[in-house]
Amino acid sequence: MDTSAMVKMLQDEAVHYGLLIVGALLIWIVGRWIIGLVIRIVRRALTARHVDPTLQNYLASIISVTLNIILVIAILGQFGVQTTSLAALIAAMGLAIGTAWGGLLANFAAGAFMLILRPFKVGDVIAAGGTLGTVEEIGLFATTIVTPDGVVTYVGNNKIFGDNIQNLSASQIRRVDRTMQVSHEANVDDVISRLTQAVASTQGVLQTPPPEIWVIDFTMAGPVIAVRPYCTPENYWTVYAAMNDVIRSVGSQAGYPAPYTIHSVNQR
Repeated sequence: MDTSAMVKMLQDEAVHYGLLIVGALLIWIVGRWIIGLVIRIVRRALTARHVDPTLQNYLASIISVTLNIILVIAILGQFGVQTTSLAALIAAMGLAIGTAWGGLLANFAAGAFMLILRPFKVGDVIAAGGTLGTVEEIGLFATTIVTPDGVVTYVGNNKIFGDNIQNLSASQIRRVDRTMQVSHEANVDDVISRLTQAVASTQGVLQTPPPEIWVIDFTMAGPVIAVRPYCTPENYWTVYAAMNDVIRSVGSQAGYPAPYTIHSVNQR
């Protein structure tokens, strides 16, 4: 083969594969745009039907993954790859991946069950999988939880679904549990009266049901008074902090002595 013929062949091949690459890029760009459009349309349709945001995110993730796989197959078909053989290869890979990544599939299945049973939704405050915080997203394999101190935590769905789940936002009210240690010399009735007035006037504390203030225990230092106001879930930490201030201020204003432990020593 002479040089000119070889150059001509290389030029033809370069043009051929260049067009294939350009075509693949166009398919990718247009395909990604269509996928984004489809997801936006689906989200708008689900929002119009007042579908839960958690389910919206989960369905959008599934649709996005599925359409992206179809897009990759279409691009490979552009280069002449037999899609039937590719489908068989994907099935075989799926079996191998399913065996090797059983944990990921368990997380996926747990996420699907959580969407069906709906023990919580996006925006709820939960304690699950050893993490306490606000649910930001329920993904395909993990749930994103933001802790009260702002740490973004990703917890596997299977770990959440396989353990106890406490939904702190499911109830309309929450009880704040605090205690006040008083000394033996303190007038307990006076302490309870002062606490009752101070707690009832605290912002965020519900009047119904009324706060519970009573002697819950006795220690060597003196009586222990339970301070248990009720509030809405979103005001929990505000009321929690306010109760510490109420307990401190009541003890200070009444002038009660600091609690101390009494020990009896018998010397022989």
